[in-house]
Amino acid sequence: MSTLLRARDLAKLPVVTYGGEDVAQLKDIVYAGNGGQITAFTLAGRSLFSGPLKVALAWSRVVGLGPDAVIVETQEHFAPLDAILASDGVEGGGSGHGDVLGSQVLTDTGTAIGVVSDVIIGVTAPGGLADVVGYEIKPAESLGRGEQPLLIPLPDTMSASGQHLVVPEAATGYLTDDLNAFGAAVDAFRTQIGNNR
Repeated sequence: MSTLLRARDLAKLPVVTYGGEDVAQLKDIVYAGNGGQITAFTLAGRSLFSGPLKVALAWSRVVGLGPDAVIVETQEHFAPLDAILASDGVEGGGSGHGDVLGSQVLTDTGTAIGVVSDVIIGVTAPGGLADVVGYEIKPAESLGRGEQPLLIPLPDTMSASGQHLVVPEAATGYLTDDLNAFGAAVDAFRTQIGNNR
């Protein structure tokens, strides 16, 4: 499994060039139209009073992404923000999370299992993809798991209808509160549902 990061942890990460220049910071995530892949990041300036920039960073231009910084070859790889947002199949990610925060997660059998509090992103090696692989949820009381946030894996594709996100019932067997173990849970879950098709 890839490196896993919470979307909220990406906000305000510095964007650094190979030359060591600190040229911007991440502001929001721009998702593909299906909400599954990151296509770009909107940017803000690095000084205390800097606001949003009118340029964005396409995911294809990211050389490295980790918990401490985003690496790009040069600032010249930024693209006009309007062009990125006008791309086909792109959804703006308000506050870096699209509009899934606060959405109720239901199983395909109609059971409410919680409310989305964050998005979990899997980042593959440089040049690879950055995909939404799961959600952090505030669990429903009916789960009997207390108030500790839980992570639930997602299939490669999923259903969403405004305020509700639908996941296979099988996903509840892979709920965990451990981000380090979550990669294995995502892999096992996707293997299980792949074998059941």
